[in-house]
Amino acid sequence: MIVIHVLVVDDSAFMRKLISDFINEQSDMKAAGTARNGEDALNKLAAGHYDVVTLDIEMPVMGGLTALRKIMIKERPLPVVMVSSLTVQGATQTLEAMDIGAVDVVAKPSGSISLNLHEVKEELIYKIRAAAGVNMEAHLNRGRRKAEMVVRIPTKPAAVTGSAVIGIGTSTGGPKALQYILPRLQADLRAPIFIVQHMPPGFTRSLADRLNRESSITVKEAAHDETAEKGTVYIAPGGKQLSVEKREHSLVMKVTEAPPVNGHRPSVDVLFSSLARLHDYDMTGIILTGMGRDGARGLKEMKQQGNCVAVAESEKTAIVYGMPKAAFEETDIDYSLELGELPSFLNSQHSLSLHH
Repeated sequence: MIVIHVLVVDDSAFMRKLISDFINEQSDMKAAGTARNGEDALNKLAAGHYDVVTLDIEMPVMGGLTALRKIMIKERPLPVVMVSSLTVQGATQTLEAMDIGAVDVVAKPSGSISLNLHEVKEELIYKIRAAAGVNMEAHLNRGRRKAEMVVRIPTKPAAVTGSAVIGIGTSTGGPKALQYILPRLQADLRAPIFIVQHMPPGFTRSLADRLNRESSITVKEAAHDETAEKGTVYIAPGGKQLSVEKREHSLVMKVTEAPPVNGHRPSVDVLFSSLARLHDYDMTGIILTGMGRDGARGLKEMKQQGNCVAVAESEKTAIVYGMPKAAFEETDIDYSLELGELPSFLNSQHSLSLHH
């Protein structure tokens, strides 16, 4: 069995012990070292072999963001999972960390020393496993390669007619993928976009705000009972389930405390299953990078409904190919597209400019 060697970095001895204990309970991973700050972490990384780093942000001597920058310019950059306090500042710093190259985030439930860290134990272990499978070269080069629009396996014409909706599901590596796609979408997109990005509560609003600043299309966190508008992107709030229903001639979002599905809240399957019930809409369902199978069943339901174009991110650019692969196994995928192809694909399908 391959064992994942983890370096645990936190300035609290209590937190280092707790995280190490969680890791060492797993048969496929080992807390192979700990460090009390960024400088200590870099010394440990230079001296030993590790597969994944869990990294606190606020630390003395050298903070997490500085250490992360240095880890990412190493000859062999390692996948890093940020373990961050759940504050507005923490969320902003975490998104900065993901820009630098961190692959995922786990929120400490009650501040820098969280006695109740066990509440996020399963999430932490899951994300360490996902991080161990990350294609770091693809991750650090996301969007840098210019890709021409190539249709891989067309089974349907590209243009849609009538009212349209777009659903996107993603997990590990998703924030960087969305940061590539959404700023490249045209403002006259004639469909609302609903997105599930696996993220803890508190982080999705910061993600939406950041994407909104960078995009010509409006990006916001979804709100309960809000009416969806064309040319607007709605991101499911972390810790809530997002579904969409038709009311008269409008689409209205439901944001609820419904239980996790596939271990996730928000869950891509919950969103996609609700979209599958919209019988008089043309739909595009897209599965991007992520570990696990969330979204595969929901995309199958959308396809079975009959007027859905199903898209999965290509293995060439998905930093974790689990979710796109599961979608391929579950249903007929119309297009396998690299990240660089997705903006032009969506613009060509859903922009008003084609229908003037």
